[in-house]
Amino acid sequence: MSSDSTIAVASARPAAPGDSPRGRHLGLALVVIAAAQLMVVLDATITNIALPSIQTDLDVSDSGLAWIVNSYALAFGGLLLLGGRAGDLFGRRRMFQAGIAVFTLASLLGGLAPNEALLIGARVLQGVGAALAAPSALALIATTFPAGKPRNTAMGVYAAMAGLGSTIGLLLGGVLTDYLDWRWVFFVNIPIGLAVLAGTRTLVEAERHPGRLDIPGAITGTGGLIALVYGITRGGEHGWTGGLTLASFATAAVLLAAFLVVQARTGHPMMPLRLFKDRNRWGSYATMLLIGSGMFATFYFLTLYMQLILGYSPVRTGFAYLPFSFGMAAAAGISSKLVTHVAPRAIAGPGLLVAAAGMFWFATLEPDSSYTAHLMPAMFVTALGLGMSFVPMTLGAVSGVAHEDTGIASALLNTARQIGGALGLAVLSTISTSASDDKLPKAASALYRGLATEDFGLAARAGEALTHGYTVAFAAAGAMFLAGLAVTALAVNAGRQRHTEGAAPAHMG
Repeated sequence: MSSDSTIAVASARPAAPGDSPRGRHLGLALVVIAAAQLMVVLDATITNIALPSIQTDLDVSDSGLAWIVNSYALAFGGLLLLGGRAGDLFGRRRMFQAGIAVFTLASLLGGLAPNEALLIGARVLQGVGAALAAPSALALIATTFPAGKPRNTAMGVYAAMAGLGSTIGLLLGGVLTDYLDWRWVFFVNIPIGLAVLAGTRTLVEAERHPGRLDIPGAITGTGGLIALVYGITRGGEHGWTGGLTLASFATAAVLLAAFLVVQARTGHPMMPLRLFKDRNRWGSYATMLLIGSGMFATFYFLTLYMQLILGYSPVRTGFAYLPFSFGMAAAAGISSKLVTHVAPRAIAGPGLLVAAAGMFWFATLEPDSSYTAHLMPAMFVTALGLGMSFVPMTLGAVSGVAHEDTGIASALLNTARQIGGALGLAVLSTISTSASDDKLPKAASALYRGLATEDFGLAARAGEALTHGYTVAFAAAGAMFLAGLAVTALAVNAGRQRHTEGAAPAHMG
């Protein structure tokens, strides 16, 4: 498999003066790539703020609400490696254009969706578009921008969009939902997508590489994950011994086993198994999967808690997340400097411990907890811990990897985070629903019913039941971070990292 791929740009063919199309403007090319990156990244969080409004408007079940988040993450994470390979074979600019077109069309369909099923289908299609566009975006920087200051500036802007995307998504989602309608969290992508497509002619195409797509791997791997997540969510809602639940788990087992066989035997695997021979890499992947499991659930349950229990408006909820963004940014900046002086696990380990402490702090929430005394500091602490973990895990994933595997090794880390988020949310939403049902069956429906009929006693009991479910889920997420700490301590033994010229950051969108 060529180095190519998904994330690293060190191996991409540098832009030469003769490659540049006549009249090309680097500034416009940078805007195009930055806008595409921002659109893909913010879509992972912008929808979270609108979830309570979507649930009310479309009468979405609790399990369906989790699927609105998970469907995007599964399609994006499950097809990310295939999307990178498609860019290598068919041209990165072409795949970038195709991905943005699919993402834009899916956003239109999502905004127009009249029911839960069609909205989830649109989210799957968004994930497919993101998986095609995101891997090529970073590689196109190397082919479009000359080496030196122009390329360094472009890389810096790209990284900034990856970092700001989540924050902007939370704020923009609140504003659009509050002042317009939840459908605008999808419609907002349409003008951005069309503008990006119009500007793609400023991007310089990279040379193509021989090979073929691992279609069997994509089908078995993504299909197995979808079956697994469906089995988990259905088991929590309808019981673990039901025929459809058991059939889902059996299908997942067969497809995932087939995926491993395909990866071992094909000449162009989507996920080369040789990468898992090194303990630092598989340890980093496992840790990132556990981090994603807890992190996705944090946004999901906190959003529901703030809007359903505390009565926050969507825009207030978006601004309430600012401490989380500040904590992540501060910790990521600190850890990126520390990795040149100490080993990755000496940074990521304490970071995961701090993140777990923050989650256990969330687990003490009550229906009337204070934002300034409880939510805000717990957010900041959790974000500090997570921010301290991301950079060391990224470097651990590419530590000692062969040059031709740098791109795929980095891409697998992002895949692990997306897939971990989907699996974690499926598990934790099942745990939360089960815990709240023990207090009051169908607590979310009871809350809406109590508020609509002004039965405030019922609404209060439902709020207590839902809060109990959320806190149990937060405690379980804290346990996931502690499991990540254990994996880091046992498996990640790389030494301190020395940054080399041309190294590419992992895409963490």
